[in-house]
Amino acid sequence: MAGDSDTSSPSPDSFHATLHSLKVWDTQLPAFDPDTAPSTPLPLFREWFTHAAAAGQVEPHTMSLATVDAEGRPDVRILMLHDADARGWHFASHATSSKGRQLAAHPDAALVFYWPAVARQVRIRGRVTACDPKESRADLAVRSRGALAAALTGRQSEVLGSPQELAEASAAAWERAGAEPDAPAPTWTRYVLDPVEVEFFQGDAARRHIRLRYSRTPNTTATWTRELLWP
Repeated sequence: MAGDSDTSSPSPDSFHATLHSLKVWDTQLPAFDPDTAPSTPLPLFREWFTHAAAAGQVEPHTMSLATVDAEGRPDVRILMLHDADARGWHFASHATSSKGRQLAAHPDAALVFYWPAVARQVRIRGRVTACDPKESRADLAVRSRGALAAALTGRQSEVLGSPQELAEASAAAWERAGAEPDAPAPTWTRYVLDPVEVEFFQGDAARRHIRLRYSRTPNTTATWTRELLWP
């Protein structure tokens, strides 16, 4: 009944006891010597990414994307990495979604990868550009039927009337994705973040964390500058 207490929820004491009982990086952590790091960040990112996957990190290709809205308020969500190459870090979404609209108005954004299995994170800042329709469609073409169905369902970030409305739209999209594997999804867009700053963080059980930051001037091919940061 309305007003009844929710007996299934943990008590504040239980919550805090659980919170303060958790350990951080209670395992053997990899070593990182920043003096051996390459002159540019991409090779090191690829090395760390591959190492995290081999170490058993679940979904190492997931990352947080931070943007700002029209009022300058920060927004963040989890999405998947589609590539990392000389152009930058790639991901995709609907241009009509919240993130798509925010990036169109304010293209400066940030990414962060966190791989707790190896106590590593990578933070990336830069400017995002949208790829052309041909490249965006090619991005979707190599993904699964489910990814195409989700793209065809569309309406991302719009208000949903009911779960049943989503179920019906999704079922129709799955059917179309099976019948038309090349079905167009006009708002699906591949994005590339061109980095101006990339920071690599290696956690240390004694809290002597290593932070190595690469930075360069925007819109240039200048050599990356490397510097260590206090943890």
